[in-house]
Amino acid sequence: MPAFHLTPAVAEAFPDTLIALVTATGLRGREPWPHTATALEELEQRLSDDTWRPADETDPRIEAWHTAYRSFGTNPRRIRPSVDALGRRLAKKGTLPRINPAVDSYNAVSVRHGLPAGAFDLSRVAGDVAIRYADGTESFTPLGEPDTVEHPKSGEIIYADATGVLTRHWNHRDAHRTRVTEDSTHVAFVLETLHAPRDGGLLKAAAEELQGLLAPHAARTAVHHLSPAGPEATA
Repeated sequence: MPAFHLTPAVAEAFPDTLIALVTATGLRGREPWPHTATALEELEQRLSDDTWRPADETDPRIEAWHTAYRSFGTNPRRIRPSVDALGRRLAKKGTLPRINPAVDSYNAVSVRHGLPAGAFDLSRVAGDVAIRYADGTESFTPLGEPDTVEHPKSGEIIYADATGVLTRHWNHRDAHRTRVTEDSTHVAFVLETLHAPRDGGLLKAAAEELQGLLAPHAARTAVHHLSPAGPEATA
């Protein structure tokens, strides 16, 4: 089982970081997930009714990520945090993408709570995963672009295993290698905040909500947390 590590340098730079690691084993991605379908439809209906809007870059939850991105040299209006990009897409199109039930579940929870989310197929992860600063030698193949190889610049925050980069710009985009499909059975989902004193309760509620969507379709689920005070968890 891989361990996830929040490295000391990142923890020192972002001392209020809190990451929820939601794990699912025995996942069944080819059966109907009615609760996830309903969650997506309810968000879209609330948007249509003008009773709810996704968080945008003026929201403190998103603004904190823009500030973080700038701190490691990424322009957040060109390369947006995942939740920012997803919320903008929803606001513009009125619908969320339907990828597969597991991905749809974390997308719904992410945009509903204004928190970045991602996921990794653990059968494709090599060794432990570190949330760390890139040194500029790593390789990354973006989701949906299996023939593309990028090299994060030195100082960019990444998720990385023993083979390469799993997520660039902290939470902008996941890797093709560890993408979650209908056939993924052992998956780690992450939800993140940079402001635990303000949004820690929101993050924990979001993690419970995601676990609730996953549990009917998995043999086992669990929730762990990473923070500067507890920087390691095993998936």
